Amino acid sequence: MDYLIVLAGWFVFHYYYTDSINEILRAYETNFATGGIWLSFYWVFMFVITGLYKKLYLVSRLDEFFKVLKSTALGTLILYFLLDISSNEAFERVKILIVLYWGFTFGISALNRFVIRTVQRFYARRGKGLHRTVIIGTGYNAKVAYDDLMRNKTLGMDVMGYVQVNGKAPDPTIGIDKEQVIGHLDDIDEIINQNQIQDVLVAIEPDRRSELVEVISKVDKPEVTLKLLPDFYQLVSGLNKTNQIFGLPFIEISPQPMPLWERLIKRLLDVTVSIVVLIAGAPLFIAIALIIKSTSKGPAIYAQERVGRNGKPFTMFKFRTMYQNAEAKSGPMWAQENDPRVTKVGYWLRKMRLDEIPQLLNVLAGSMSLVGPRPERPHFVDQFKVQIPLYTRRLRVRPGITGWAQVKWKYDTSLDDVKEKTKYDLYYIENISLRMDMKILIATILTMVKGKGQ
Repeated sequence: MDYLIVLAGWFVFHYYYTDSINEILRAYETNFATGGIWLSFYWVFMFVITGLYKKLYLVSRLDEFFKVLKSTALGTLILYFLLDISSNEAFERVKILIVLYWGFTFGISALNRFVIRTVQRFYARRGKGLHRTVIIGTGYNAKVAYDDLMRNKTLGMDVMGYVQVNGKAPDPTIGIDKEQVIGHLDDIDEIINQNQIQDVLVAIEPDRRSELVEVISKVDKPEVTLKLLPDFYQLVSGLNKTNQIFGLPFIEISPQPMPLWERLIKRLLDVTVSIVVLIAGAPLFIAIALIIKSTSKGPAIYAQERVGRNGKPFTMFKFRTMYQNAEAKSGPMWAQENDPRVTKVGYWLRKMRLDEIPQLLNVLAGSMSLVGPRPERPHFVDQFKVQIPLYTRRLRVRPGITGWAQVKWKYDTSLDDVKEKTKYDLYYIENISLRMDMKILIATILTMVKGKGQ
């Protein structure tokens, strides 16, 4: 709709300012139709990178108004400078047109979204198009949340039932029927899949706050939105940022803190650096492969299954640093100081972090990034999911060749090391940004130069 509206707007705008616009189009050697098509694509691209498509479900119409205002203002500013730097005389004479075009584009885009939001709310009030929701908790807070959601359909949630945390039947004085309790927290995956749940609302009692980590750990699905209902103390303490819709506050556990434009640049950086390094360093990498082959039996490049983003397995590539079949008898083992499984050449490759270079192929394929949590083997992931709270949140992002945990902590030699590195990984995920990625890449380069790898 955005594309069609902006394209239609271009037709109307051209009708009123035909001579001036045609003068600019001729100067830039394009025509009315081509110019309109490309300009409309430009606006949709601007809407993408400024986050207008990030949250489409029952957004406040006033909030949408200001988002469109900022997006079109930024887009017009960029368009103005792109035309201005060409120093075209035709554009110099009609600069006022760009301001008029901004006002026109903003007006029709805002009107389009206002109409769509109004239609959404019309259907939501009648119980249509709502997100299927479960409430975790069977206490007073859960009942209050349920009543508010049932009363205010424009909150957008259709509650399927309650999920028990402690296994006890709900207090009959609260008003929750046994039939409304559809399962236990231990069965949350099955409940979500069977009921096609889109939102999970956590509304446990203040005295059971210690169970919050367990709840968040078990409800860790990227496709499901997790919201917490804060208690009064949390609200007045000012320590939490809440989203409030019609008086009901939520703390949303955001699965994607990195803005879309940063994610696009991060991916572009991944691809560009991988291509440049693989091409420029090809002679060195071939030499390393030949040295590995000539000094120990086995392939030069080692392939191993790892767990990637959203728990999907992929095959990771590294220069082989251990003797062939080093874990054939022992099975998967921790790394250790002066590891006897490591070859002499492998020792130096690890020191310089050069054994990681083939992973650039994984980065190009999209299964990894330059920066992210270290990808782990399925054998260990299955253990850590049980032993370490919130461990699976590491799987929300692409694993990386290097990361905050890798530059801040040593190789894993015990479960305690993994727990410590998980803290760094969770910090990275909650604070992910291009600036932080640059900081990690610089630290990694320094580690390689100083030969401090393991």
